[in-house]
Amino acid sequence: MARKPVAALLTVFSMVLTAGVPASAAAQDRLKLSSTTSTDNTGLLVYLLPKFEEQTGIRVDVIAVGTGKALKLAENGDVDVTLVHAPSSEKRFMDAGFGVNHRTIMANYFVIVGPEKDPAGVKAADSAEVAFKGIAESGSPFVSRGDNSGTHIKEQSIWKAVLGVLPTGKSWYLESGKGMGETLTIADEKMGYTLSDSGTFMKYSDKVEVKTLFVKPSELLYNPYGIMAVNPEKQPHVNYDGAMKLISFMASVEGQRMIGEFTDKFGNRLFTPLADKN
Repeated sequence: MARKPVAALLTVFSMVLTAGVPASAAAQDRLKLSSTTSTDNTGLLVYLLPKFEEQTGIRVDVIAVGTGKALKLAENGDVDVTLVHAPSSEKRFMDAGFGVNHRTIMANYFVIVGPEKDPAGVKAADSAEVAFKGIAESGSPFVSRGDNSGTHIKEQSIWKAVLGVLPTGKSWYLESGKGMGETLTIADEKMGYTLSDSGTFMKYSDKVEVKTLFVKPSELLYNPYGIMAVNPEKQPHVNYDGAMKLISFMASVEGQRMIGEFTDKFGNRLFTPLADKN
């Protein structure tokens, strides 16, 4: 008696296992989330998502990239939901109809970090604009993420406010094209400055010699995070129900409590919950 090929037997076995299961079931218990490197670097999602998965049975696959790439993935329908931190880009995304059900769920602040000797006098500056102007005038190395992330977009807006133009091409202005952790490492190696979200810097502070030099909370350095579902009218294949469950969890009393209680190993709280403010 001839033996059936192993591949054929596996196919039959798979058909038996999935018999009677709706075709969409496998997709419905998984969710693709594009998010920023800061939520990944800080460990926030690793902390939050197990509770969501426990409550809903939905497994979340995270793609951690800069805000620009995260929004592009969402625009293309490559993910179901996106969590980013660039309000101007989020507004354009929503206005274009790519996203629905935007919620601002948390915030922290951007900080300017640099060498302890601080040749640009950043620590003594009374505003972020003055601090950035001091860096430009001193010619001290400044490492930009250069990756269209939320941090990069914020940094560019500050340079435009200070100089009127971006310092691209200046010998002291370096672009890493990397995430926040790697950019901090490069700034440390160059004994230079960079802009970082406070949460990521707190997580990396024991790995680098650069210090937080400008920490004054201001509207300019305010860093809110927004979550949006991909519009199912634009991308019918997305897991819209799962996306809405994640948004609801993030904005829920429990989700907000967890965000507010999330700390680094030194006990510093990294994010302020905001869902009840909008």
